[in-house]
Amino acid sequence: MTITFINAHLFTGTDWLPNASVRVANGHIQAINPSASTQRDEDTATIIDLNGDYLIPGLVDLQLYGGSDLFLNDQPTPETVRHIYDSHSRNGTTTLLPTIHSTSLDIMQQSMAAVQVVRAENPLGIPGIHIEGPYFNPIKRGAHSTAYVRTPAEGELETLFSTNADVIRILTLAPEILTPDQLNTIKKLKHADTLLSLGHSNATYQQATAAFDEGIPLATHLYNAMRGFESREPGVVGAVFDHPTVRASIIADGYHCNPTSIRIAYRLLCPDGEPERLFLISDALFANPPRPNFELGQFIVHFEPDQDRPGRYVNNEGNLAGSAITLIDCVKIAVEQAGIPLTNALRMASVIPAEIIGLGDQLGKVQPGYVANLVRLGQSMQVKGVWASGEPIA
Repeated sequence: MTITFINAHLFTGTDWLPNASVRVANGHIQAINPSASTQRDEDTATIIDLNGDYLIPGLVDLQLYGGSDLFLNDQPTPETVRHIYDSHSRNGTTTLLPTIHSTSLDIMQQSMAAVQVVRAENPLGIPGIHIEGPYFNPIKRGAHSTAYVRTPAEGELETLFSTNADVIRILTLAPEILTPDQLNTIKKLKHADTLLSLGHSNATYQQATAAFDEGIPLATHLYNAMRGFESREPGVVGAVFDHPTVRASIIADGYHCNPTSIRIAYRLLCPDGEPERLFLISDALFANPPRPNFELGQFIVHFEPDQDRPGRYVNNEGNLAGSAITLIDCVKIAVEQAGIPLTNALRMASVIPAEIIGLGDQLGKVQPGYVANLVRLGQSMQVKGVWASGEPIA
C-alpha cells in the first residue's frame, strides 16, 4: 500500500515538522516533505489529510503482560501473544515484548515457544519476550507469587537456555541472590541479544553498582520493588542514579511512582534534557478495557477503578500488581503530571526502547528507510489512527 499523509504535525523522533507530509511505500517511510502537499502522485493509492493532528512513531513497550482479556502466564500460546499485540497496537504500541512474571520453568518455556512462533510472523511487532523473574529477592518480590520466586534449581538454567534462547530479549533478576557461578552461567548461556535487567532486588549500592559494572545494562521499573535511597545506604535507586550508563524503565501510571519522583528521575538520568537513560513501560496486566478480576494459582489480582486516574491492579495482599493502561497513557501522564516535555516523553516511549533492543535503525523514528509504524494523535494525545508497516490497524 502506498499512502501519503498530508497536513501532519510530524514528530520524526528528534524534531517537530509542522504542516509536513509523509510518503509511505512497501511498508517503509519513503520520503518526508516539510511542507504539506495535496498533489496526488501517480502511484499514490491513498492520501490521508491529518488536518494538523500529530503524526508520531509507533510506540515501543518493553514490559506488559496481557491484552484486553488474555494473559500470557495463564495461556502461554501463540493466540495469546497475537491477542496481546492486537490489544496494544490499536492504542499506538506497534512493538512490544510480551512479559511473564515469576512462574514455573515449564510455563517459561511454553511462553518462549509461543512468542517465537509469533515473532516469525511479525518480527518487528513482537521481537521477543521479557522474562521478569523468578530469580528475585523474596524481600522485594512485590506481587510475584511466593510459590515461584526462587534461586535456580540444579540444571534449570541449562534447560531454560537450551531452546528458543534467542527469543529472550530481557531477563529481569536480582543478582544478589545468585551465586557467582549461577550469574556467570546465565551470562555464558544467554543469547547475545538478551539483556539482563536488575529488578525486584534488595541489593546494596555496592552490589548493584558492581552488577551494572559487570554487564547488567538495565534496571526494571525504577523505584518499584528495589531497595530505595537512604542517606547511609543509597541502595539500588542510588546506584541507578549514580551510574554513568545504566538505563532504567519507569511506570508512569499515576500509582507506581509519584509524578515528582518521575520528574526527579528524569532530571538525574537526563541532565541535558536528552532522555537516553530513562524510558517508559506500561507494566500493563490488562488494558482496553481492563479485566475486573484475575486468578492464576496464588496470583490473584483485582482491578481498582479511580475517577481521576486510569485505575490499577492489586493482589489479595493489597500489593500493587500492575497497571491497566497502554503506553500512550504513560506518555500523557509523564507530560501532564510530571512536567516532562512532550518531545522527550515520546522519545522515552519510542526512540530509546527501540535502541535498547537493538532496533533503533528500523523503529522508533519517522525517517526515510524506517518501518512505517505510525500513530495519529489528536491535540489531547488521543489515538485517532495506527499503521504498522504501512497497514492500518483497526
